[in-house]
Amino acid sequence: MLLYEHPLSSYAQKIKIALREKGVPFTAELPESFGTGRDAGPFAAANPRTEVPVLLDGDVTLFESTVILEYVEERWPEPPLLPAEPAARAFARLTEEVCDTQYEAVNWGFGEVLWFRRATGDLAAHLRAQAAAQTAVLQGWLSERLGAAAWFGGAGFGWADAAAAPMVNRSVHYGLGPAPGTPLARWHARVSARPAVAATFAEFDAAAARMAEAPDLYTSGGRRREYRDHRLDWMIRSGGIEVVLAGLRDGNVRFSWPPPWPNPSPGDRPSEAQAPGTGRDRE
Repeated sequence: MLLYEHPLSSYAQKIKIALREKGVPFTAELPESFGTGRDAGPFAAANPRTEVPVLLDGDVTLFESTVILEYVEERWPEPPLLPAEPAARAFARLTEEVCDTQYEAVNWGFGEVLWFRRATGDLAAHLRAQAAAQTAVLQGWLSERLGAAAWFGGAGFGWADAAAAPMVNRSVHYGLGPAPGTPLARWHARVSARPAVAATFAEFDAAAARMAEAPDLYTSGGRRREYRDHRLDWMIRSGGIEVVLAGLRDGNVRFSWPPPWPNPSPGDRPSEAQAPGTGRDRE
């Protein structure tokens, strides 16, 4: 079984933690075309969005981390990550949803400044302050959900822990972790000690140590950072629209699939047979 991933991707980390918790063997591979915008090769064939993670299990090819996590849970049900009760399962999925959308976007935005040097001077300071304040709000929300329990699911490690762990750990790496001695800080220490999580975090740390090379790679156009949905929302509402405009001007950002058609006049549009989807899907 092959997992296309990047060690810094919180979404990929979530899947690796789940697979390792269940004792499922897999091979992790960084796609050669990741971040280049090239829509060729086996990675792009497996996921037209050219995003990680992508799971290949025999004839099954899946992308979108929540869909992959659901597949892993159903394919290898032991030990279970989701609790048995419907309300508890919904609680876990809602925790994952906020982590995957709002929390990931804040972490990603902070990384744009710290690692990719998208902003300098006053703008960089402003975006850092925005990220720090919003991280505190999200950690407060997670703390309320954790309460006095050892894990988000109660007595045992589960789905919400696997989803939250990469997000909180990345904040810790940025120096924006929960205050020492708080329940969320103790949870982070506890989750970091689990073998499945420790192995995943070690891969993150090794990749993060090489990020000094990132600004040149991305500003040269060799790689393009993906600005989409909550990430784009975060950058604009946090005051970084100049960052987006500069990326468009310099050609080192990309947006979600499918890409804009370069000449949208009737004669240049792809035919209905070429266009992805049919009927309302295409609308």
